[in-house]
Amino acid sequence: MLLTAADWQAIALTLKVSALTTLILLLLGTPLAWWLARTRSWLKTPVATVVALPVVLPPSVLGFYLLVLMGPNGPVGQWTQALGLGTLPFTLPGLVVASVLYSLPFMVQPVHNAFEALGPRPLEVAASLRASPLDTFFSVVLPLCRPGLVTGAIMSFAHTVGEFGVVLMVGGNIPGVTRVVSVQIYDHVEALEYADAHRLAAVMLVFSFVCLMALHLYQQRSRRSAP
Repeated sequence: MLLTAADWQAIALTLKVSALTTLILLLLGTPLAWWLARTRSWLKTPVATVVALPVVLPPSVLGFYLLVLMGPNGPVGQWTQALGLGTLPFTLPGLVVASVLYSLPFMVQPVHNAFEALGPRPLEVAASLRASPLDTFFSVVLPLCRPGLVTGAIMSFAHTVGEFGVVLMVGGNIPGVTRVVSVQIYDHVEALEYADAHRLAAVMLVFSFVCLMALHLYQQRSRRSAP
């Protein structure tokens, strides 16, 4: 299976964006999921709805509003320009920001479900041993909820790899900068290069299968080892 140099460049960029997105989502999505699982605030339902919005919202709609917000006349764009950072659309950082927002529910929802399934007993035991809330979270909550964290990380990474509409709207099609695998396949099809499109699409198909297979095997092993 021979891939072109442009294909390999798109694959490398896709893996870079997906890895950065997953790392950011672990850092931001985990505390957000914990807040959703523990809070009794009236804000819980609106926030949970906003988090889940990318699941049902057309990617082009999300991409359009991100483009407006981060553009030169948008509030985010004006803020980044005031900081001397320029605008985010059609750049790698802009691509990562869009990917984080688009894949947010794929991280938050599995982790949120794991936190809710934990129950109050482990927290009560930790409190009886005079563990601080921060120590309890890192020493008790995260280890017990590891399957949810792994599921969220794998789903977020795989979902980011497969993005098309959002990345095309926000990132455009700049070789080596924003042209990810999904856009590269689209370019091959537009140019009637069906053999190249088949080869790259086959790579994506195998990758997606391996990710889902690994996730199912991990979940089965976690269920068997659960007390």
